Amino acid sequence: MEMQKKIMATEDRLSDLPESLLIHILSKLWDDRKAVVRTSVLSTRWRYLWMSVPVSLNFDPHIKEKDFPGSLDFDPHNSDKHIPKFIASTTRELHYWRSCQKIVKFRVVLFRYDKNYVQDVDLWVHFATKVANVERFIFGFCFETNPRYELPQYAYKNASLKRFTLINCELNPSGSINWSNLVFLSMTYLKLTDDMLEKVLSGCPNLESLELGFVLGFHRLDISSVKLTSLSINYYQNENLDLRLKILAPHIKHFELLGCCDEICLEQRNVASLVSANLFLDFDGFEYKARKSKEECRYLKELLHSVAHVEILGLGHWCIECLGILELEGWKAPPSSWKFLKFDTALDQLDFPGICSFLQSSSALEKLVIDWCNHKPRRMLPRHTSKRFKTHNFNCSLLHLKTIRIINFDGPLNGNKSVVPLVKYLLKNAKVLEKFVIAAKFEGSDVSRDYVKMAQEFQTFPRSSPHASVVFSY
Repeated sequence: MEMQKKIMATEDRLSDLPESLLIHILSKLWDDRKAVVRTSVLSTRWRYLWMSVPVSLNFDPHIKEKDFPGSLDFDPHNSDKHIPKFIASTTRELHYWRSCQKIVKFRVVLFRYDKNYVQDVDLWVHFATKVANVERFIFGFCFETNPRYELPQYAYKNASLKRFTLINCELNPSGSINWSNLVFLSMTYLKLTDDMLEKVLSGCPNLESLELGFVLGFHRLDISSVKLTSLSINYYQNENLDLRLKILAPHIKHFELLGCCDEICLEQRNVASLVSANLFLDFDGFEYKARKSKEECRYLKELLHSVAHVEILGLGHWCIECLGILELEGWKAPPSSWKFLKFDTALDQLDFPGICSFLQSSSALEKLVIDWCNHKPRRMLPRHTSKRFKTHNFNCSLLHLKTIRIINFDGPLNGNKSVVPLVKYLLKNAKVLEKFVIAAKFEGSDVSRDYVKMAQEFQTFPRSSPHASVVFSY
């Protein structure tokens, strides 16, 4: 009996904790928001605690439960059947969450837009921007429709949004835009004029990062804000072939081009503050324009001249292939300042001369990373195989290169015509090399034995640096 009294006296000790601590405990249940709400039945003390717990709401049928706990589960292959159910379920649950005081993130993505359910979609936008005042809002539609959903006028005035991702919508503000606290903006599958893009940027005085993906219609990107330091463009296609997208961004520090992109005018004086640049673009999707390798190589030369002053440079498979062609033509890369260089491609034997020639201009290089994950076939270089590659002039002194990493390598190493020569070349020319790491992956025991054999052989390669260690991991 006395033991029972002690248990009864201490059974609600958890509720005696400070409210701030209880909210912190509940916040750890973010992956099951319904479990957070169910704690309201524990006692009077717990009845309203759940309303103060920061939560993230996700209504995206493409994200499975294991990827985003608490998300709705629909079959995207049978989307037409599930759209009404998805809309009704989303609208109903948002009414349920109106009492929550802190919804940090709200994601709602629909398969396609139809004007028959515009009221529901308007309600979702109103909930995010006016009721919940979310800090992060991911909103849009997976497939393009005509007409597109037009963002309501009230959504252009918001002081709570910090991160905004907009997909397959239409912007048509009647007045100015005021997203005063926005620091990150991503716009995908939108059509923007130069004036509209200027209006968006002027309405985001604290914007730090801008991502544009599959955005058409604009030909000039003028970024004057000192705070906006990161710019990413993924798939830019110019509708007017006589115009090139001109970028003026003197304060941008981080810039990247991704995917299929038309030519962009990027002058060094317009991006004077650049610290890093990733050129992971290609022209594979634009072959119908009958582009020639000379045109593409000319464009790469322009890009490399414009980013020669950056400290960090990333090059994708298209850039690597063009370097091989340019080497055949006798072109030498401009003197550069990059200290960190990354090649994002599985190197081919034909790439070796272009890589070596490019490294000759990288006198300040301190770290080199080669990511082997991109296995795209060479499109242009095979046409130039009739010309002989001359490799005897590739000796150079990499006086500052201390670290080399080859990551995500797969396939047999024994007899490899691209990796082994490159490893020998780098060990021979890196004068102060400290660590050379090759991180490989394999499938099956045969490849594993090949890696063991090659790891031993790599240790026998001559090296210029007495402090260089070769580490092989698999």
